[in-house]
Amino acid sequence: MEIFLESKNDNGLSVEEIKVAVAKSIEGGMYNGKKLNKVLIVPPDFTRFHSNSGLITNIYYHLLKDICEVDILPALGTHFPMTKEECEKMFGDIPFEKFIVHNWKTDVTKIGEVPGSYLQEITEGLWTDPIDVEVNNLVMDESYDLILSVGQVVPHEVIGMANQSKNIFVGVGGKDMINKSHMVGAVYGMERMMGKDFTPVRLVFDYGMKHFLHNRPILYVLTVTTAPGGNIRQHGLFISENRVGLEKAIALAQEKNIDFVDKPIKKCVVYLDPSEFRSTWLGNKSVYRTRMAIADGGELIVLAPGVHQFGEDPGNDKIIRKYGYCGRLKTLELFQKEKDLQENMGTAAHLIHGSSDGRFEVTYAVKNISEEEIASVHFKSASYDEMIKRYNPDKLEYGWNTMDDGEEIYYIPNPALGLWIDKGRFNS
Repeated sequence: MEIFLESKNDNGLSVEEIKVAVAKSIEGGMYNGKKLNKVLIVPPDFTRFHSNSGLITNIYYHLLKDICEVDILPALGTHFPMTKEECEKMFGDIPFEKFIVHNWKTDVTKIGEVPGSYLQEITEGLWTDPIDVEVNNLVMDESYDLILSVGQVVPHEVIGMANQSKNIFVGVGGKDMINKSHMVGAVYGMERMMGKDFTPVRLVFDYGMKHFLHNRPILYVLTVTTAPGGNIRQHGLFISENRVGLEKAIALAQEKNIDFVDKPIKKCVVYLDPSEFRSTWLGNKSVYRTRMAIADGGELIVLAPGVHQFGEDPGNDKIIRKYGYCGRLKTLELFQKEKDLQENMGTAAHLIHGSSDGRFEVTYAVKNISEEEIASVHFKSASYDEMIKRYNPDKLEYGWNTMDDGEEIYYIPNPALGLWIDKGRFNS
């Protein structure tokens, strides 16, 4: 099964074009010549609202609901479960009771192991521990005739380019895989990987697919989108059981979702939509998606009206508050001796990803976290109300802006949809 569709213009694919392609992938309620009786859909959660996966999931649901049983398992990873309101906004009229909550600590089955010798080979000796391959129990439930893994291919700090098997191994994966894959990426270096295929973490997932999930009926439904002004434009739809669809989606995402700036950014202003970003765990996309574009000694200002905590659960929130975003080398030093970091590798990796390593300042402008708390995790703090007066998202244009007093800034309305790189730094 291979259906590859790319928009012929910047406006993106029409809803009708998407519907036709989706219907073709399960034509007549069949898959690989067999009638469908039970289907599991694995879409992203609300943090990937602009992936257009909500629309696609809704289309699949209505095509299937009258001919077979349909369950929906959002790929939460370590995130909070989706609320009813979020499900309605993202997935439309699908009944809320059809959504199943994934618990990354309790709902998983170990299906294999990526050996330490392989990790040593692909990380240039930087990581040698084996990794358990764990997935949600439903992925291994043989009563499902088809598993539809839906999601967006976009630059990512841990794997290079998000989605495909990441949706399974992290989105509905278990603790060992989530923790260690994130730490592998952090140790190897995110700037060596972001925007690229065949990174060490991607190779770990490829290994898991080849050795342990090759017999499961997983069909990947991949999107490439942008969202100027918050309006989703889907530039591509890639449906396949293999890696070919991923590679085509990566090529298009590299074109649509990586922005090369012509000079280092001295002051970057990023806005975080409060409906999407409620923690620095998610909000720090503003740090790692821009770090390759910001000048040494520059500043990143994060306008974050919805951020009211650090972690996505009480456990990682506590660790973030304890150590803060203290830089890659300091975090690795702490990791060698602190048990709580060793037992929560994903959080240790997050501390690395969220730091500028002292190369530029990170200023968080929030409403619901005190200045003292922000400072305690090694960020600068600023009043959101004051910052919004000067840097009003309603008046700023995406990209370069010159303020009334002559200050030049670079404005990004949503860091989750791209990767920004200084062309000179990249070429050198």
